[in-house]
Amino acid sequence: MSSSTPHFYYLDLVMAFFVAILITSNVASSAKIVDLGFSLFGVPLAFDGGTLLFPLSYVFGDILTEVYGFRASRRVIWTGFAALALASLMFFLLRLLPAEAAWEDYAGSAAFDAILGGMSTGGIALASLLGYWVGEFSNSVVLSRMKVAMKGRLLWVRTIGSTLVGELLDSLVFVLIASITGVFGWELFVTLVLTNYLFKCTVEVLMTPLTYLAVYRLKKVEKVDTYDVGIKFNPFIAA
Repeated sequence: MSSSTPHFYYLDLVMAFFVAILITSNVASSAKIVDLGFSLFGVPLAFDGGTLLFPLSYVFGDILTEVYGFRASRRVIWTGFAALALASLMFFLLRLLPAEAAWEDYAGSAAFDAILGGMSTGGIALASLLGYWVGEFSNSVVLSRMKVAMKGRLLWVRTIGSTLVGELLDSLVFVLIASITGVFGWELFVTLVLTNYLFKCTVEVLMTPLTYLAVYRLKKVEKVDTYDVGIKFNPFIAA
């Protein structure tokens, strides 16, 4: 158990991958809807492109909270939030700038709006920011509390259990806001929520062995195993 905050060798690296996954998955979400060509209980299993990568952010979130604790996880979550907001602002400003004539002929503003409209108009970014914020903090808080309650035992129960909560809230909020802002049609609401949730949770389960390995190695190298005893889980304060 660690009560201090020593120099960590890999925290910045974990944060960098976390932020990269977040931004890349949001661009992919805006770029393409994938249809696997089959259904589950009559619901077509179509999903936005970001679903392929975004579940890894929860794996990294689990590793952050398990090894470094909620305080470090909170800082990384807010860093990802700021980075995504900056990316959305960049695409928004790019959309406002006048297009070069040759580019307009072979690509065009219509194509830009169709593919990156979710990022440039804020629809995908707003949906992801809110879904990500609710989901990641829920995941981190649940995992942190479970670790203390279970005295650090059964990591797989804690990572999967927290993901079931976080991913459900994330998927619901993300698809709801994206539908309200017109990024996705309402006819896709149930399909996208169900597919996103099932896919993300499945990735978490499949990644469990690698999560165990990463957690074990990081705890050994960093010489830390944080238990969040007596801390406040308010996402807006650093205490």
